[in-house]
Amino acid sequence: MRRFGFEEAEVTRMLSAVGGDDGADASGRAELVARAAWSMLGEPGDRTAGLLVTALGAAMALDLLLDGATPASIAERVDPDAVAGRVALASDIDQALARWRPRLRSGAVVRSFEAAGRCGARLLVPDSALWPEAVDDLGVHAPIALWVRGADDALERLGRSVGLVGARAATSYGEGVAIDSSAGLAARGFAIVSGAAYGIDGMAHRAALATGGTTVAFLAGGVDRLYPAGHHDLLERIARTGAVIAELPCGAEPTKWRFLQRNRLIAAATRATVVLEAGWRSGSLNTAHHAAALGRPVGAVPGPVTSAASAGCHRLIRECDARCVTSVEEMVELFGDADTLAGGGADAAAEGRSSDEIRVIDALSARSMRSPDEIARRSGMSTASVLGVLGMLAMDGAAVRAASGWRKA
Repeated sequence: MRRFGFEEAEVTRMLSAVGGDDGADASGRAELVARAAWSMLGEPGDRTAGLLVTALGAAMALDLLLDGATPASIAERVDPDAVAGRVALASDIDQALARWRPRLRSGAVVRSFEAAGRCGARLLVPDSALWPEAVDDLGVHAPIALWVRGADDALERLGRSVGLVGARAATSYGEGVAIDSSAGLAARGFAIVSGAAYGIDGMAHRAALATGGTTVAFLAGGVDRLYPAGHHDLLERIARTGAVIAELPCGAEPTKWRFLQRNRLIAAATRATVVLEAGWRSGSLNTAHHAAALGRPVGAVPGPVTSAASAGCHRLIRECDARCVTSVEEMVELFGDADTLAGGGADAAAEGRSSDEIRVIDALSARSMRSPDEIARRSGMSTASVLGVLGMLAMDGAAVRAASGWRKA
């Protein structure tokens, strides 16, 4: 049977190279390949791609694209009831198709899998056990798939992680703060997340490694193209003991836009973000703004008032309600805010819910569709019980059903 132009044997071979064939049936394998394809069709954070994949599933959305479906017919499938907004949605899809179709080449998909296999990268999707679910808070702007080189433990530690970011043109003051902050947080069991750039990012990664801590780097290109070149050895070390992650497939080159979009992943994947040193227009402010928009705590380290290299940190404190942090202990206090936010959300979700409803809600994903059987497996309930609860949650608006399964509203 052919799917997306590939024979079943070719699909199995591609997925075997990236650890994506662990017991998945034909439908599951098709979804994995489709998500890999979508990771190269759209640019990171492509809202329309995220909307289609969330509503229809990656495989169905890709089939419609390959079959030459019209924007209007795709819009009707995405939301059959939204007649009023269908014209606008169809217009968005029409513009998106013009972006995606030039990249619609099966050979590129095969090459990305082969490159991933050569460098030991794995493909993660929202149903994967190691998927960092915090990135789902980005909604339709969340990554459709992630390509990872690294240790399972590092991915699991993202639940207790802090993003340390700052200027590439760091001063000795900023580098010293980065070393002390990263080492201190790593010693307290926090995973250090950054973007592997020169300056503050690199110092944060190195200090975490030097103290035996866990560090994770998010890249703006493929994980087979370690960037910047001067940090090649550093990134290889991170890949051995921590993790190097990208939402773009192997072979993809970093661009200015992709760096900005990469920043949203650092903000979303971590529990808090701290800007250690930043100029007035530093790219690290972009990471802080993403974190604040997601409701994550943001800290900023002050510097000399005469230092242009710290003007961005002072701007965050003055204009963006960032917490002024001057020590590792004060950075740790940010996690108290994060725990409060998480606890409040959990209490709000549980309010008035039966234990079965809470279990089903916990088993749902906000980003990917899950079948009733999968929800039953994750919740420890029978499929029949799950179907009954899903019906009630759908009536309350807490769960959404589509052709490919169920997701959290």
